[in-house]
Amino acid sequence: MNESPEIMPAAAPQTENRPMPTPPGVSTPHQMKIMKQWVRDIVIAIAVATFIIIFLYQPVRVQGTSMLPRLADQDRLFINKFAYRIGEVKRGDVVVFLYPADHTKSYIKRVIGLPGDEVRVDHGRVIVNGMELVEPYVEARYQDDRSVPDVLVPAGEVFVMGDHRTVSSDSRDFGPVSEKLIYGKAAYVYWPVKNSGTVQ
Repeated sequence: MNESPEIMPAAAPQTENRPMPTPPGVSTPHQMKIMKQWVRDIVIAIAVATFIIIFLYQPVRVQGTSMLPRLADQDRLFINKFAYRIGEVKRGDVVVFLYPADHTKSYIKRVIGLPGDEVRVDHGRVIVNGMELVEPYVEARYQDDRSVPDVLVPAGEVFVMGDHRTVSSDSRDFGPVSEKLIYGKAAYVYWPVKNSGTVQ
């Protein structure tokens, strides 16, 4: 008796389990996550920058040439409004303060004498506590030969002068300035770009 050959069913074709391609213009979950992180970081950066500018720094504009060569007329700079709430005024600082005789006006000058200092100007040479002050920020062309007798800077006040000595109206004219009138420390010139940089 002949046996019929055994017929085996054809094997089903094997297919690879590949993910469906993402249609063009449609973001994947991973891409969406990265985008959200970017947006979050940008928002945080903007918020921090806004806080710093509004609450810590204030933009101001220089009017006049009394602080040449570092600060020119119409320069824009940021001043640190909290510098002296957490620290003390130091000799050499460039500060912004209300003009003692008219609080509607603001001046920007350099601190020369601190409370308790004895300041004297002898034909342009600044003498503090008996020692001539080294002033690399005053260029020769901006020096003058004015003299001012000894001034003992009172407690809570500072003696200020402009770097352009020949044109500056400062403590040589209106005396020491109360530290309470100082509302900022010059920090950074941002405009014009050619003058940009820290104020020292």
